[in-house]
Amino acid sequence: MLHFDETYSPLTSDEIIAKARANMDASRFEHCIGVSETARHLAHLNGYDENKAALTGFIHDYAKQVSDADFIAAIKTQGFDLELLKWNRLIWHGIVGTYFIKRDLKIMDAEILRAVWYHTTGAPKMTALDKIVFVADYIEPRRSFAGVDQARQVSFANLDAGVGYELTHTLEFLLAKRARIYPQTLLAYNVWGAEKGE
Repeated sequence: MLHFDETYSPLTSDEIIAKARANMDASRFEHCIGVSETARHLAHLNGYDENKAALTGFIHDYAKQVSDADFIAAIKTQGFDLELLKWNRLIWHGIVGTYFIKRDLKIMDAEILRAVWYHTTGAPKMTALDKIVFVADYIEPRRSFAGVDQARQVSFANLDAGVGYELTHTLEFLLAKRARIYPQTLLAYNVWGAEKGE
């Protein structure tokens, strides 16, 4: 049975779960459960607050299925950098998703919101929770892409190495598609993914 620490919101755990379930389809909801479970495990391995990690993992994709129109309206009215309008929901759901989490789930904890903000892009400087959620999203049990088992082995052995593995393979994937790469992700790769001294 799902249950989350009620320290971080005036809403009950059940209310947070119900709002999340209503805001996404069943597959996305199951993904969020998987990320929550994996975040809890990574927190345990790394001496971090397991309950806080589990909650953050659960809400990381709260806004993944918000409409483009609602994202654009939030960017224009809630003080976000207007450069975000040049990107899309793959970037928006983390960064702008923090607005919807504050609005709907009443979660204001800066560390939680930061981890949601960076869970897709990564960052040159990452807190323990940033890294836990970033990696948990990549390796949760429902993921089945080529290399995911190695990603799990690396990440469970060393969280920083897991961040580097994910950034490296994400960039390889994006480059193979000739996709645009968010600048923050390149900066993150240079810190966490690149061989030191090169």
